[in-house]
Formats: sequence, C-alpha cells, structure tokens
Amino acid sequence: MKSTFMMVLAVVAMMSLAASAGTISGKVSGVNGESVVYVEAVAGKTFPAPTAKPVIDQKGLMFQPHLVVVQQGTTVEFLNSDTVAHNVFWPSVGGNKKLTHNMGTWPKGEKRAFKFDNPGAVALLCNVHPEMTGYVVVSPTPYFATTDKSGEYKIENVPDGSYTVTAWHEGAKNQSKPVAVAGDSKADFTLSK
Repeated sequence: MKSTFMMVLAVVAMMSLAASAGTISGKVSGVNGESVVYVEAVAGKTFPAPTAKPVIDQKGLMFQPHLVVVQQGTTVEFLNSDTVAHNVFWPSVGGNKKLTHNMGTWPKGEKRAFKFDNPGAVALLCNVHPEMTGYVVVSPTPYFATTDKSGEYKIENVPDGSYTVTAWHEGAKNQSKPVAVAGDSKADFTLSK
C-alpha cells in the first residue's frame, strides 16, 4: 500500500512538472543559413555543466561543423584531422575582449579541449590559415535551438515563466525580445546585417 501511494505521488509530481513546461517556437528571417535562438536566463536557477564534449574538427582547412551551440560550462574538444598544423584562437567571447584565448598550434591527430564558462558568441580563427572561421555559441541556459534551413526553430521543455529570448546569426546583430511561456509560445525574429 505504501509503495503504491509513493508511485502515485511520483506520477502526479512528474505530470505537474510536465504541465509547467512549454515550447517556444518561431522563425528567424532576414538572413540565410543557420541561426541560434536561446533563453537568456531563468531567474534563481543554475544549470549543471553537461558531461558530453562536442568535437570541432579542423578538416579540409575548415572548422567542421562551422557552427556549434553549447550550454555554458561545456567542454569542447578541438581535433586536427588535416596533414598541416592548425592553431585555434578567438578574439573575444560575446564581445568581451578580456576573454580572448589562444589554444596554440598542434599537428594532425591531436585534440585539445577548452571549457566555455562564459556565455556569448565565440568566433573561431586559425593564425596559420586566416581563411578558416567557425563559431561556438555558448548559451547561458540549456534552452536553445538552431534553426533549420527555412529559419524555423523550436525550444522544448522551457519552464513556464517570462524570459528574454535572443536570436544570433553570423554577421548579423543579435535581437532579443521578451517571451512569456505558458504552454506553447511564439517568437519570430527579423535580423539584419
């Protein structure tokens, strides 16, 4: 009897959590290619760093993938698969030039890791090959999405509440707007370069 009561209590708790989470969806227009949309902050809440370590490869004289979105606190691994040495550096994180970093230069087959503790867009560059560019967008919350080719996005399981949601695109100005989440919410963005 006691275990049945506990199971019912657990199911009710899970259902109430599910009922208090919603979806933010919409479209980013005015730009071509992938954009990133993320929730800026959830008041009074911090999030544990993810354990998964995404890999950005330096292959064919390109950062692959070109765009990676991670939650704040994520460690990203940088691999060199080319037969030439590559360098990875960035001049700022989210425009803060005090957060510049140079990971050095390393040969084929080596991997180096960096933990991104500060939110914002990070332009990846290579001193050896100035034509190489890539991006890491560090979201302050686990609530983010990358748009599809038509600019559509969906961020699921966002707790009900009021938030600031930001859209980012390579070479465009960020756009932020308030969004109230109570079930399904909509936020469209028009970005310009």
